[in-house]
Amino acid sequence: MAKRFELIVFDWDGTLMDSAAAIVRAIQAASADLGLPVPPDARARYVIGLGLVDALRHAVPELAEKDYPAMVERYRHHYLSGDHELELFEGTHSLIESLHGRGHSLAVATGKSRKGLARALEFSGLGRFFHATRCADECFSKPHPAMLHELMEELAVGPDACLMIGDTTHDLQMARNAGVAGLAVSFGAHPAAQLLAEAPLACVHTPAELRAWLEEQA
Repeated sequence: MAKRFELIVFDWDGTLMDSAAAIVRAIQAASADLGLPVPPDARARYVIGLGLVDALRHAVPELAEKDYPAMVERYRHHYLSGDHELELFEGTHSLIESLHGRGHSLAVATGKSRKGLARALEFSGLGRFFHATRCADECFSKPHPAMLHELMEELAVGPDACLMIGDTTHDLQMARNAGVAGLAVSFGAHPAAQLLAEAPLACVHTPAELRAWLEEQA
């Protein structure tokens, strides 16, 4: 069967890995460590997918710029203390393996650092299936289109044959800015209403629905 999308690009946190709650807790714990107001869940969840500095600027606006290194250190301390216990969403490993077997080029575009993604790929066992990856510490942060532009150039795929899948408005805005199709998943960081406002091809609500959509549409 002909492939509609030669290249499928996945966000990581909240799309493939069930890590949104852990990120929120790490942001909140780091804020408390520095004696800053603890951001509510909704504000902390909103920044998931952004590069760390951009995320902290929004989630903790009271943080002085000179204190960013300390905040980053505390965030990483809390997140990395438990990241090895995080799990992929149910069925994710078999989905990625299936897409790889069907001949799709697979990539990751994430707000994680390169070191953080390397850890996640190792812990999850998914690293061998991805042909290319881009991280926020080596590229412009979402919703800038640079990650997708670079991935398409590296893998020699045009915008019409590329699909971006993510759980945040940042992912969908990046897709639009890059001129590629976006597919939303509502089981991660941002609620369905926010995702639908970005006019994705579709918004799926469970990992099983994601697999069914890709098997039928991709």
